[in-house]
Amino acid sequence: MNISPWTSGIKLVHLDLKGAPPKIEYLQKLIPLLARLGADGLLVEYEDMFPYEGDLKILRANSHPPYSRQEVQIIQDAARASGLEVIPLVQTFGHLEFVLKHKQFSELQEVGYCLGTLNPHRERSLQLVLEMVRQVLDLHPHAKYLHIGADEVYLLGQGEESRQWLNIPSHDIHHLFLSHVKNVVKHIQATWPYLRLIMWDDMLREMSHDTLKDSGLVGHVQLMLWDYSPFLDVENTVRLMEMYSRAGLSEIWAASSFKGSTNVNTCVTCTQRHVDNHLQWLKVATAQPIGAEIQGIAITGWQRYDHLSVLCELLPVGLLSLASCLQTLRHGGFSKEAQASVTEVLGVSSMEVAHVTDLKERQVVLVCQLVTGKSEQCLSNPYLLCRYVKGWFSPFHRQKRLVNLVIVQQIQHQAMILLSSVEVKVQALWQEMTQLFPEATAHEWVQQHVSGVLEPLRSLVQDANAIIQEMLPSNTHLPPVEQES
Repeated sequence: MNISPWTSGIKLVHLDLKGAPPKIEYLQKLIPLLARLGADGLLVEYEDMFPYEGDLKILRANSHPPYSRQEVQIIQDAARASGLEVIPLVQTFGHLEFVLKHKQFSELQEVGYCLGTLNPHRERSLQLVLEMVRQVLDLHPHAKYLHIGADEVYLLGQGEESRQWLNIPSHDIHHLFLSHVKNVVKHIQATWPYLRLIMWDDMLREMSHDTLKDSGLVGHVQLMLWDYSPFLDVENTVRLMEMYSRAGLSEIWAASSFKGSTNVNTCVTCTQRHVDNHLQWLKVATAQPIGAEIQGIAITGWQRYDHLSVLCELLPVGLLSLASCLQTLRHGGFSKEAQASVTEVLGVSSMEVAHVTDLKERQVVLVCQLVTGKSEQCLSNPYLLCRYVKGWFSPFHRQKRLVNLVIVQQIQHQAMILLSSVEVKVQALWQEMTQLFPEATAHEWVQQHVSGVLEPLRSLVQDANAIIQEMLPSNTHLPPVEQES
């Protein structure tokens, strides 16, 4: 085994709850499994699933109930029983769509056409994020860390107040960003001086040494460098860590990914892609960046790219990837021993979820079949159907009634088999999903990933039925459909 900061440091599993939030019963089963797989803690991003109260009650999810105060406690109890640290993440600058979309807070948008970024010039902006932090920390009395987000603060400087501020000599976009973050950090540490604060690093990457050194963040925050690419640039990442360290920001975390970072609408996780990302991070650790005091790594699992985007891979679908990534860090590589540990704990025969048929969660198998076409029963020879439709039953053919009824009957037959098979699998998936997630999640997933197939199929069957009834002479019967291999 190769010993590195990733094998010996803190390994956090990120729970992104802003989409497809698992039911508390599933989390109670999942958390001990994560500990068994090698996790040391949880980085919990509640967003609209937190039970905000008072003026912030409107931030709660309305498509399904947020977690109750008792359920937030249950998550922490389950983590503590498994020896896991819980670190809450509260966004304080960017990615505040779930807040700023509400009319009550819309005046706090940096620009009206970008919901995510907070206007840093308003006193109410600071009051808002501090109240969010207070409520979250009140329900996390044992927290030793708090992650304050602050990544991807899009269009900062584009608002009218920011433009005026930037017109002042010596003011620039970097100092505008830092002024708000310093204010947030100062107020949090005044109330919770024992808390260690973590923030994403991306908004600091282009800053000069002097700007970083004089940022007001040295000694107050730990940076978390994120890079989810399987082709992570090791040399550049080491250089970045050393740049931060020279400026005094030497306490550094890494952030990798086990799902939710391939494409915005990816449904099935590719284990190898995410393992490769971790292998690159292992190379970063092996390079031993000068001056960097590496604290650990957060293995992120994004459920949405942001509050307004579609669902990424569901948590059960990404579990095999997560297990493989944790074991890669634990063993210092994706060795036979690492793979054997995954096989033993999860009871699977393959490292790629798309090829697995023996997972306990039937939902995972159904998702893979529906979106990758790995089930012959589901597809029912779609290539044949597609050839017939494109060749003899296009919208032009249907409109002009220029059709061969024998082929229309073949299309009708194949479409009905496929439609029936998909509908059966969707119903089975719905039943499986609603055991682990709110009904709203099942509805959203089906609408996004299956309805686009079902509706054209239904329309195709309806058109075929109508044309056969309309054009077939009375007392005439078409010959039985011949099965084509």
